[in-house]
Amino acid sequence: MPGWSRVEVEAVVADYLAMLKDELQRRAYSKTEHRRVLSEMLTNRSDGSIERKHQNISAILIEIGHPWINGYKPLGNYQGLLAAVVADRVTSDRELAAIVEQAVLAPAAAAAVKGILNRVVDPPPPTEYRYPPVKDEYRIPGQRRSHVNYFELEAQNASLGLAGEVFILNFEMARLEQLGKQSLADRVEHIAVTEGDGAGYDIRSFEANGTDRFVEVKTTSYGKQTPFFISRNEVEVSELHGSRYHLCRLFKFREDPQFYSLRGSVAEHSLLEAVQFSARPRLLT
Repeated sequence: MPGWSRVEVEAVVADYLAMLKDELQRRAYSKTEHRRVLSEMLTNRSDGSIERKHQNISAILIEIGHPWINGYKPLGNYQGLLAAVVADRVTSDRELAAIVEQAVLAPAAAAAVKGILNRVVDPPPPTEYRYPPVKDEYRIPGQRRSHVNYFELEAQNASLGLAGEVFILNFEMARLEQLGKQSLADRVEHIAVTEGDGAGYDIRSFEANGTDRFVEVKTTSYGKQTPFFISRNEVEVSELHGSRYHLCRLFKFREDPQFYSLRGSVAEHSLLEAVQFSARPRLLT
């Protein structure tokens, strides 16, 4: 089969973003029906080919800091033309921007779930998503290059952050209670509330033998592969405490909260990328 044409790429991106708008606004939609209608606009593309293109779009959206459809697992090695069209659409669609901003900034409440001890899952496998250079022939005239990083904006949602911390606080107490350590469970402390954000972790908990367990919580409404933001202080504190430091990554928080835990120095288990610098003028000799 020949490569996807611009017309086909435009169609599949428009279809994906239409589903994403519905998902962000909690409106029901049928992937099967979308795929059926879309296939009529394409040139002999199989359902599997369409599915992979949708997964490619998820990977591109994650790379540029944009919410994605949880049901389409990110798939790398995507077409440069696809990357260019996705970038153009998410920066020019004002309706989508308004929907996404409302979604990431919406207040959140502590999730009440049954079986909180069963909400732990394995971390995602190590994967790098890289936004490939867009060739000149793929560029769209007048295309803007700047994007709002909505994951960063969501990370600034204090209501969501607090709700996630309370969830993990409840988990830690339940974990110790299950181990028969009620006295330790009673001593679990929400450090981010009692001492503020400067400690480099959010919760002070304990192992069964009474040693400290320092817990940092990162919360998102989106999928397991969504990147998180961490401060320099938090990274340094994770190095200081080593194996006693646990980073809990909560995901799908508003619908079906689950989390994975990364233990030890953040620099050892996560790929850190500088996204902001502190700068000051310097004298040139």
